[in-house]
Amino acid sequence: MPDPVPGPDRLPESGSGASSTLDVLIVRDPRESAKKCSLIPLRGTPGIEFVAYEGDRMVDATGRVLLDPEGELISEEDRGLPLLVLDSSWRRLPKLAKTISGDPVRRRLPPLVTAYPRRSKEFEDPSEGLASVEALYAALVLLGARDIEYLLNDYLWKDEFLERNRAALTSAR
Repeated sequence: MPDPVPGPDRLPESGSGASSTLDVLIVRDPRESAKKCSLIPLRGTPGIEFVAYEGDRMVDATGRVLLDPEGELISEEDRGLPLLVLDSSWRRLPKLAKTISGDPVRRRLPPLVTAYPRRSKEFEDPSEGLASVEALYAALVLLGARDIEYLLNDYLWKDEFLERNRAALTSAR
């Protein structure tokens, strides 16, 4: 089956039937390998902005959904909100999280299964941890985005991820 052509990148606005374009901010840890980063292929995608983590630089996350494994489950009430993704290893995530200011809407994803083959020798990833591009895609689907499968086009494990999580992601639409 051919990959869909990039669609209108639409998110429904909260409480309305209207739609707006993607609004994603990715704070990326530059110490992570760009070769292994699943989000790098999305640079230049309309509606997705990358910001490099810099020690004392603060990022205002007010009103953005911030993916947080300790947050409340993402829900229909969150549809249309802009998204903030922290892109780093699980080990460095607490340090990166200290750069977030304001009042983000902390939300967690439902249980999903990664397709990314993990091989960390230094620490163990959380059992429900996802590759950053998997988390981004899942969050956007759960926030109501449509026609965004193309965001996974450069992800080697795209088909496996979609198959493993089809039921969870389809029921959200």
